Amino acid sequence: MVKFCVLASGSTGNSAFLATSRTRILVDAGLSLRELAKRLQSISESHEQLDAILITHEHSDHVSGLLRLMRAFLRAKRRVPVYLTRLTAPAIDWEEIDSPLELFQAGTRFQVGDIEVESFSIPHDASDPVGYCFAAEGIRIGLATDLGYLPDSIRFHLRGVDVLMLESNHDIEMLKVGPYPWVVKQRVMGRRGHLSNDVVCDYLANDFDSATGTVVLGHLSEHNNHPEIVRMGAAAALQARAQGTRLVIAEQSRPSEVFAF
Repeated sequence: MVKFCVLASGSTGNSAFLATSRTRILVDAGLSLRELAKRLQSISESHEQLDAILITHEHSDHVSGLLRLMRAFLRAKRRVPVYLTRLTAPAIDWEEIDSPLELFQAGTRFQVGDIEVESFSIPHDASDPVGYCFAAEGIRIGLATDLGYLPDSIRFHLRGVDVLMLESNHDIEMLKVGPYPWVVKQRVMGRRGHLSNDVVCDYLANDFDSATGTVVLGHLSEHNNHPEIVRMGAAAALQARAQGTRLVIAEQSRPSEVFAF
């Protein structure tokens, strides 16, 4: 069985869980250790059984809980590897923690247990941000958040997945009149910022792989978006193509359902 769950997705903390019968991995660690343990327990899993942690980039909402999690492993005398790109590693303050780091070049493939991992570069204002596609037991799962636009290379990587986790960060009009300073608004709307609802809807209507059974939209801005705006726009885009793809909106405050195959 392959299991996938978005433990948290939003402006203040991001993490996802993927498991097979043999391997359990965490993608990003933007939750406190206590909250991570709580959310894993709610889906009948445990952080103590993780086999690896994969990091997309160094921003705090993706790594704020990483060091505490690593210390917990060390106290338990477990050496759980952390996978991240060679350029991302120096951007994180490791505080002299002696834990195994598995460094890779963005764009490479590697194996974690029985899960094949395919990394790809994404356009975001971080040192070397990546998205991932995972393959195990005939199932493919794609994950791409924190990206300013969708270049053809990413569209290619996201084809043929059974589940797609994609960012739908902001409503452009809400962002324009929202509380952020203008320089931050420019950053969010830029090509190394975040995906707008409009860009995501255009992708779903025109270039999304119709073979994908479930699309999970996440990383919604707390101040510049609303789940129902995302849901209505994405549902209309999918309906326009007469697709039977299931639509799920990931939340900041609680895990998504567990997608099991």
